[in-house]
Amino acid sequence: MKLIRLVLAAFATLTVALAEAQTPPSPNPPVQDMGRVEIKSDRKNDTEQRRQSTAAKIVIGREELDRQGDSTLGEVLKRLPGVTIQGAPGRGGGIRMRGLGGGYTQILMDGQRVPPGFSIESLTPDMVEKVEILRAPTAETGARAIAGTINIVLREGQRANPDDLKLGSSFEHGHRSDALNWTRNLKTEPLNGTLTISAMNSWRPDDNMTVTDFVIPELGTAPSLTSQRVKNTLSLGHRQGMNANARLMWRGEEGRSLVLMPFMVYSEYSNRGNIDLREEKSINGLPLPTATDVASTQNNSRFVLTRLNGQWNQRFTADSRFEFKFGLGESHYNYRFSQIASGSAGLLYTLQESQSFRDLSQTWNGKWTKVLSNGHQWVSGLELEGVRRTEEAIAEVSDEAGNMRARTQRWALYTQDEWTLNPHWSAHAGIRYENILTEGSNEEGAKRNQSGVLTPLLHAVWKPLPESRDQVRMSLTRSYKTPTLFNLVSKTALSREANSPTRPDRVSNPGLKPELATGIDIAVERYLSEGGVLSANAFRRNISDLIRYVTTERIDTAWAPGQRRFVSGPQNVGDAVTQGLELEAKFRLSQIWPAALPIDVRSNLSFFHSRVLDVVGPNNRLDQQPSMTANLGADYRIRAIPLTIGGNANMNPDYTTRRTEQQWTYQGAKRVVDVYGLWKFNPSTALRLTVSNWVPRDYLTGTTYIGNGLSETANTNTRNWKNVQLRLEMKI
Repeated sequence: MKLIRLVLAAFATLTVALAEAQTPPSPNPPVQDMGRVEIKSDRKNDTEQRRQSTAAKIVIGREELDRQGDSTLGEVLKRLPGVTIQGAPGRGGGIRMRGLGGGYTQILMDGQRVPPGFSIESLTPDMVEKVEILRAPTAETGARAIAGTINIVLREGQRANPDDLKLGSSFEHGHRSDALNWTRNLKTEPLNGTLTISAMNSWRPDDNMTVTDFVIPELGTAPSLTSQRVKNTLSLGHRQGMNANARLMWRGEEGRSLVLMPFMVYSEYSNRGNIDLREEKSINGLPLPTATDVASTQNNSRFVLTRLNGQWNQRFTADSRFEFKFGLGESHYNYRFSQIASGSAGLLYTLQESQSFRDLSQTWNGKWTKVLSNGHQWVSGLELEGVRRTEEAIAEVSDEAGNMRARTQRWALYTQDEWTLNPHWSAHAGIRYENILTEGSNEEGAKRNQSGVLTPLLHAVWKPLPESRDQVRMSLTRSYKTPTLFNLVSKTALSREANSPTRPDRVSNPGLKPELATGIDIAVERYLSEGGVLSANAFRRNISDLIRYVTTERIDTAWAPGQRRFVSGPQNVGDAVTQGLELEAKFRLSQIWPAALPIDVRSNLSFFHSRVLDVVGPNNRLDQQPSMTANLGADYRIRAIPLTIGGNANMNPDYTTRRTEQQWTYQGAKRVVDVYGLWKFNPSTALRLTVSNWVPRDYLTGTTYIGNGLSETANTNTRNWKNVQLRLEMKI
């Protein structure tokens, strides 16, 4: 609490200093008549869009996306307030908001849910026009957003802009990767738009070591047993891929327009590796002979996704319009894995696995907007979505294990109203009902799950002085998280090594209920007249029916009858509470100290706290939620020469999570420093040097199980390296 008070005091001091810097000097200097100056713009800047939105929203535009020359969209998002990236530094991973785990953050692309199997890590910043971060849900964007929503708007065409071409190579631990990004602006009439193509050929090494300590204490006449396994894994992965997306717009008369957004992803991945495993055992303190085993691994995968999104706009009157969106997509995934054990100790298995699935998805959305004479803007809509999956797999369970057919159907109905009560107050209220049906069959038989959720949502903005740029935001919302297809109907996955509490089999659970959350958000914002923003946002979520993977011991498993097996499966484990404080400051240093260099400063600091009420503390937090995140970045354009330099430091502390009475997990600290330099030869040609993860440090994770008369701890150390990228950027 002392640290929070100190941060709040520093934040208040900075606010006062900037406010004083914004105050015009007195007496006023004489005004010089410069004649008529007219400025026209078709779009608001990012900060202005954020200020004028009634629901809390952060907008990241092209300037921020291009700033550091990032190779993936995830690298941009990790610098935003409260956003974390799972996995080792520089390795990418799931994107989280407010430290909450997978499924709590809703991901949209052009306002629609991303298709099955798609990862936004496959997007490059050059393919994106802007990113919108919504901290609280709205009826229109959807309520499956307990942590918030990330809406990715793909690149828009601009007839006045030249084409962009970027060619780059990066180097990591002696391996070279190449990438190309090309954006073509279509300048024809009446059809215009943009085409973006990204291609990559990358190599990535992996090196990790896992140490597993296993203990069965002496009990009565039963002897004590201890063992330690040290597993070293070395591999080299090779990925080749190409992404392409287009945004084609036709504008007709009387407010009619049609936008078509085809999207394609193609990716091939191969990985070859070696595993060395050594085990030392002792009984009652007497050592047994050391056992060793080795194995070679190989996996290959291919992912192909094609999708067509479309949007038709029809304006009926000056105050009413209709918008129809659709999406049709198909994705294919093929995966082959083999492990060949060449030792005789039996610690590693020789096995082969394969998986292939085909997803067909479709979405149909209709929205009607009406502006009423009293200043209300009323929006109502209907959404339909269907996903059908066919999967075939070969595993070690039985001849037909893993074969699965499943489908998900979703429909939603919503209405919302946004209006200005008076110069001080604006409000946004809505209600949404969503129904989801999931059914399918796997080796365990037919499974079915259906849920419906009603979510009321309320947002308000208060401006103490209508003419000022200060405002307070408030939100009271209901949101939820649904079980995934993997949670409900996935195939049984057996452990690739000897089954144990930290290497359990994995199963699904068709009886899961959705998590429901009641939330409140309060934010104070100050927008600076010369650009920039200061904000403090506090939130709380009360979550019921929390879903968490729990490891239990079973003997009556269908795939291994009579054997003692540890099995991990999803369960509704009870209620939880999470709350936090997010601070953000973006400004130019010369706004505080006029004599300072014009350095653009970007900083944010977030604190999180959570409790799972049915799990005994301490550390009974929600999965994957650190106690804090911090970012400090700066950019400076050197006037004497055409050089811009900058960088960012990102920090997440380590933390331990008690998941159940018997299970704990550990996530190590992350400290990542990225720097860049941009040299402009002329307005159309530039050379960029980016160093990511400048000071690499090993990433530690761990899992502990204590119960059923035994204890086991597995700690993994993952190496990572500095990545140096050189890129030529041209406008042609």
